[in-house]
Amino acid sequence: MTASVSILGCGWLGRPLGVQLVGDGRTVRGSTTSPEKLDALRQDGIEPFQLTLDPDLSGDDPGALFESPVLVLNVPPPRRADDVQAVHRRQIEAVRDAAVEGTVDWVLFASSTGVYPNVDRTVTEADCPPGQPEALSGPRRSTGEALLDVEGLLMETDALDVTVVRLGGLYGGDRNPGRFLAGRTNVGRPQAPVNLIHRDDAVGVFVRLLQQNVRGDVFNACADEHPSRKAFYTRAAEAMGMEPPTFDEGDTAGGKRVSNAKLKQRCNYSFRHPDPLSDVGGP
Repeated sequence: MTASVSILGCGWLGRPLGVQLVGDGRTVRGSTTSPEKLDALRQDGIEPFQLTLDPDLSGDDPGALFESPVLVLNVPPPRRADDVQAVHRRQIEAVRDAAVEGTVDWVLFASSTGVYPNVDRTVTEADCPPGQPEALSGPRRSTGEALLDVEGLLMETDALDVTVVRLGGLYGGDRNPGRFLAGRTNVGRPQAPVNLIHRDDAVGVFVRLLQQNVRGDVFNACADEHPSRKAFYTRAAEAMGMEPPTFDEGDTAGGKRVSNAKLKQRCNYSFRHPDPLSDVGGP
């Protein structure tokens, strides 16, 4: 077991991951952009660093974070950038260079199922290799384009082993999905499947990959079940006592269903929250 792990991005997901790894007996270094969060990380047993990627890496001692053999890279694309793909590529290039200059030999990259275009079928990792948008054509958000690009950038770095984790939509903790669409009207694609993962399972997947030393591969990480947008977001809003959304029933468009079969088979992972509908009051 690798004793030391660094986490670039100790926020909503990275911090509980760090707490879990500390509990497992590992030395954990973690970064935050907020000075007020340094003491909280320290109290969690995580050695804290204040770092920013704007898009270059800066901080009091940025190189020190990269003195672990393993780096969990949890930095999403900047949604408000004029050119999301260009900015995010520069951010990840800066991290890659610092990792190579330090002692990092393995990067676990938190990506997203948003790398897959909105196609009406089940998709697997083989459908969309890192850095190859042409392998599966269709509309993607700019953030999905950016993530697919930097997946390729990292996987092509000879000095590093890289494992890509494509996370579904995240919920759990204080991120209650009932708020996502509550009160909205005429929402499109009511029958399209949702691809979600609870934070407990997102943490669990990274822990399992670390435990099993699974390097040089790509995994989808989302729940087993894929309820429809209408079923899920209606029940989630009602469970919180909020006004449920209404949907455009004339919109019959489907959407992608992301397969987690590879993760379950390769890593023998069982989801703690296999059905998102159950987490919002479903049977």
